[in-house]
Amino acid sequence: MSDADLLAAHVAGDPEAFGVLVARHRDRLWAVALRTCGDPETAADGLQDALVAAFRRAGSFRGDAAVTTWLHRVVVNACLDRLRAAQVRRAEPLPEDLDDLAEVRRGPRATPAHAVDPAERVVADEQRSRVQAALAELPPVQRAAVVLVDMEGYPVAEVAQILDCAEGTVKSRCSRARARLAVLLADVLDVSDEPVPASAAVPQVVGNPATDPLVSGMATRGPPPASPPTFD
Repeated sequence: MSDADLLAAHVAGDPEAFGVLVARHRDRLWAVALRTCGDPETAADGLQDALVAAFRRAGSFRGDAAVTTWLHRVVVNACLDRLRAAQVRRAEPLPEDLDDLAEVRRGPRATPAHAVDPAERVVADEQRSRVQAALAELPPVQRAAVVLVDMEGYPVAEVAQILDCAEGTVKSRCSRARARLAVLLADVLDVSDEPVPASAAVPQVVGNPATDPLVSGMATRGPPPASPPTFD
């Protein structure tokens, strides 16, 4: 069954359809929630809020966008609501379990842990900490845009649908977010000698993939940063 068929079946009273739909997309939804909120606990709460809202409001889906786009819109809005409600302040301290958070964000290791130079590990962890802190300083709407475009790799047109705004607004938010990140991360970004093509719709903030997987993840779509939580 297609996503639209599953949603329609749920609206019609099928008790299993919504669960199948969520299971199909939960990894990507969780990735967006976690990267938007920056904190696993807040992200889990936001995702749970979103799934409850989507379950209850499925009948309002008009079909003018893909079901996945609608689900992402609900998730992003729920996460932004959580951030606003918690009055997240700039330079908020990072979670105490930063090592665990960094581990799930970087994904599977290319080499065993014992093969990593301890000095390089310290530098990489520091860079990840700086990127996380820099993202936390962005206004929520800018963070959501740059997460969806740069970290999740969605086209600007689809992000405009998810955020319910014009494509130009998405580009503007991403541009401002990248400019701010470039200032905040000036000492940890690896500036390339290769010029950015003028035809690029939106410039990328480029880091050093060899030492900082989280920075490199801002420019390419990768695996979900963690396993999504299980909701009853």
